[in-house]
Order: sequence, then C-alpha cells, then structure tokens
Amino acid sequence: MGELKQIRICGFGGQGVILAGTILGYAAINDGKWVSGSNAYGAQARGGSARSEVVISKEPIKFPHVIESDILIALSQSAYDEYIKNVAEEDTLVIYDDLMVNPHNLRGAKQIGVPATNTAIHELNRKQVANIIILGASVAITGIVSKQALVSSITENVEERFRELNLKALEIGYNLGEEIK
Repeated sequence: MGELKQIRICGFGGQGVILAGTILGYAAINDGKWVSGSNAYGAQARGGSARSEVVISKEPIKFPHVIESDILIALSQSAYDEYIKNVAEEDTLVIYDDLMVNPHNLRGAKQIGVPATNTAIHELNRKQVANIIILGASVAITGIVSKQALVSSITENVEERFRELNLKALEIGYNLGEEIK
C-alpha cells in the first residue's frame, strides 16, 4: 500500500462503529503507518447514524478527513445509502454486512458481502461483535493493516472483560475474509 487510503466505517449507534475505527487506526499505527481519524454519531446514543473515518498512509497525511472513501465498510442499510454517494469514482471497495445491507448496482466499485451479523449470532451468540467480524474480514480482504497489528490493537483498546470475545470474533472474521478473497 503505497498511497493514501481513505476508509469509512458506517452503521447505526450501538453497532460498535466507533470502536472498529479506533481499532483499525491503532492497528495502522502499530504497523508504523501515518494515521488520521474522526468519528461522528447522531444525537441518539443507540439507533442514530454513526461513522468512523480512518485515513492511512506510509507518508505524512496532508488532509486528515475522508473526502471520498476508497474502502467503505457498511453495517446498516441507512448508512450504506448515505455514504455510498461519497465513494471514489474508481477502484472503490465496498464491504457490507450481507444481512443488514442490500447493495445498489454500482459502476467502478467492487462490492463484497460478509455475513458478519449472521456469523456473530450463530457462532458466538453475540450480535454485538459483528463489527469486529467485518473488520477482520475487511483486513484479510484488503491487507490494509497486518493481522498481528489488529490483534495488538484489540488487546490495547478493548476492555479486558470483552477482549477474549473480540479476539475470537477477529479470528472468525479474518478467516471469512480469507475465504472470500
């Protein structure tokens, strides 16, 4: 990855969108990359819109916000519908939760469905870790950060009582991404 990558993770409040962005950003730092990030969420703590934006580069970052996503990770239909308008014209990768999002036909974008929520429910009995499953799959598909950096980031940024569950979710998601890739 020689050039700047603009990643937007989006969904609704309560899906762990902000945590996923934080984990991705710290993983990139662990890999020795330059990182900028920002988060936004609606007035409601749960159910409102949420997004996390991460800019990753091997060089210093000149503008710290996502202008057009190179990679869009969508966890809900409303977020997908809102942010699909702001993807780069060409070579965009859209990774979406296939239970929560019905994608549009797009030219110039590759769209990949990941069974994140379904897998979280059926394999871990906790839909709350769908964010980590889709993040793990996204990293396996894109190689944007290393798996080890992601593991370290979860260890550093997730409360101890949730750490083991999130590490399991990461492993499951990463394996899903490897199968999809």
